[in-house]
Amino acid sequence: MSPPLELTAPYHSAHRRDRHPFAFVAERLWLDFVNTDSGSRGTEALNDFGRFADWLEAAQVLDAERAGTMQRRALQQPAGALAVLGDARRVRAVLRALAERGANVAEARLEALSEINRVLGRSAGTRRVELRDDGTFARAFVAVGDAFAGLLIPIVEGAADALILGELDRVRRCADPRCGRVFQDETKNGRRRWCDMATCGNRAKAARHRMKVHA
Repeated sequence: MSPPLELTAPYHSAHRRDRHPFAFVAERLWLDFVNTDSGSRGTEALNDFGRFADWLEAAQVLDAERAGTMQRRALQQPAGALAVLGDARRVRAVLRALAERGANVAEARLEALSEINRVLGRSAGTRRVELRDDGTFARAFVAVGDAFAGLLIPIVEGAADALILGELDRVRRCADPRCGRVFQDETKNGRRRWCDMATCGNRAKAARHRMKVHA
């Protein structure tokens, strides 16, 4: 069960990420967003609106200035902030089903399509290309009117791309049953098993070594 929605006062996001780092191992923004759920790891990365804004900044959906602006606006408009946090969790649950079953289950694809179009339909704004601090470029969505409504746009657009480009057959769930993360398999042979070799992959390697030693 998801924890209750909370609104926290903004403070320096880098400090928050140092305490609770986010993992970006999925090769796709929408899948990294799916991986913020509790899953089998027992943690809720988006336990309040401040964390959601921090994640959007860490994912480079928002720059530091916009993330700070959203957190200040959350204090001014708490109902809107809590509403979009609840919406984010609802969208995430649907995208989790799309990631895990969408390649084979038409119902999961149709439910995701409905949710994607719902989010796109209620968000008005301007799409633009922006220059990042590291010199790379990225698409951005600047909401008009309800600033909170546009926060999910880049995420659902990524899921829409997966549907349009037929990428779902390359979405995998980490082979570690304790993990629960999903990822886009970009390997040529399509045999990537672990969300991250530095964590789940190494644990599996160590487990195999222990079995050989005991054998």
